[in-house]
Amino acid sequence: MTWFGVCRRRPFLSSTDILQDSSLSMGELEHVQCFGRKKSVVAVTYCKRGRGFIKMNGCPIELVEMEILRFKAFEPVLLLEKSRFADVDMRIRVKDGGQTSQIYTIRQSIAKALVAFYQKYVDEQSKKEIKDILVRYDRTLLVADPRREECKK
Repeated sequence: MTWFGVCRRRPFLSSTDILQDSSLSMGELEHVQCFGRKKSVVAVTYCKRGRGFIKMNGCPIELVEMEILRFKAFEPVLLLEKSRFADVDMRIRVKDGGQTSQIYTIRQSIAKALVAFYQKYVDEQSKKEIKDILVRYDRTLLVADPRREECKK
């Protein structure tokens, strides 16, 4: 059999089969995508209904090396109790910058994603409660810091 014959063979499961299956339809997937920024670092959080997993670049967030930075990343979770995070999964992609800036962008994107998820799929009252708690603790959890380093002259 030539490689040409192999390419024409129908795959076991195609993307059209997945979209036609009612349990996997795209309309039922509840998700939001938010980002956090600090200096040159950008963290993008994909938040969907799930079982409470938070992963950063594919690894659980509990495996962050420095303990102080781990607590900084967990601040939104600790402030809002685990019950609000119990039914959502978060996947975070972060790139560029140093460790500290990455942690600050991660915590901002986690907080923004949870607020957006509650606004879109739960109710406005609980979203307002979450937002008030976060802003009262630290405004930078929801609002980006626009400062950048000035070029040398």
